[in-house]
Parts: sequence; structure tokens; C-alpha cells
Amino acid sequence: MAMDKTFDAATAEAAIYAAWERAGAFRAGANAKPGAESFCIMIPPPNVTGSLHMGHAFNNTLQDILIRWKRMQGFDTLWQPGQDHAGIATQMVVERELAKEGKSRRDFTREEFVRLVWEQKQRSGGTIINQLKRLGASCDWSRNAFTMSGAPGAPWPHLRAPGGVGRGGQRHRHRDAGLSGGRHHAA
Repeated sequence: MAMDKTFDAATAEAAIYAAWERAGAFRAGANAKPGAESFCIMIPPPNVTGSLHMGHAFNNTLQDILIRWKRMQGFDTLWQPGQDHAGIATQMVVERELAKEGKSRRDFTREEFVRLVWEQKQRSGGTIINQLKRLGASCDWSRNAFTMSGAPGAPWPHLRAPGGVGRGGQRHRHRDAGLSGGRHHAA
């Protein structure tokens, strides 16, 4: 069999990545030693309306290096992927598309418009995932999350439940790590 004169990286990388996914190489627990400590990285979720930029690529490369290093050391690793709903931005994208057709969100029932927003999320969310896969990101894709709590398939519905963050008179509090002397701030 003759060897090609040029290397086709796109074809080779796609085939290798697909083989890694089939083998479950990126799933939580892959290569973990019995009784191993856990190591988890949560991707700061990019907005679902956009695509990744160089800052995302750099940040995700550093995360990938760390998670692969811990995986090789036998830790029970999880690199949790996800996207942020970017509610207002997603709505604006849908409204701009409707305007091109001479329509407005007011031409639809709430349920119809929400369905259009979810369809936009599916289209652009797939772009981000495919870009991360093209980078070779070793995320556990079986755990991909979307931050729109309360929505179908949302990872954190308890946040919107009674007593959750921002409900029932409760206020979310976080600590500002030194930027304001370590005082608590209400969000």
C-alpha cells in the first residue's frame, strides 16, 4: 500500500477522536485506579449563541492538559462540558431571524416562540460542541449540561425549586476572594 504524499490531519484526527469516544476514554472514571480520588473541572460555559474564540481555545487547552494529566495518574476524572443559555442574546438572535422574514415574536404564542428559541439553541450549541471536539477536548460528552434551570434536561432544577437560589425570600451569597476585603456580597 502506497503512502500518501501529504498528511490529511482533518481526516486522521476525526477518526482518532471517534475511536476515543467509542472506547469511552473520556468518561468519568476512565482509567481510574480502584478507590481513586476524584478530580473534576467544570468548563466555564460559553454562551450558546456564539462560537468559540481564541480565549476559549487557550482556556480549554489548559483544562485538557490538567484533566489528561490527572487521568494518567489514575484519578477518577470528570471534565464537565456545558453551555450557558444566554437567554437575552439567544432571544435577540431569534428575533433578528424573524425580522428578516417580516415577523415579530408577537406573531407567535409564547410556546411557539420558546420552541423557536430552543431550536436556535440546538443549532448553535452544536457548533460549540463540534469546535471543542475539533480541538480534541477530552470532555465527558455524556454529561453535557445546559444552564437553563427549570428547562427540559436542565442540570440544576433544584436551584429554581422552593428554597433554592433567589426563591422564597432567599438570596444567593458568595464571597469575594479578597477584592473587597473578603466581605460577603448578595447577588
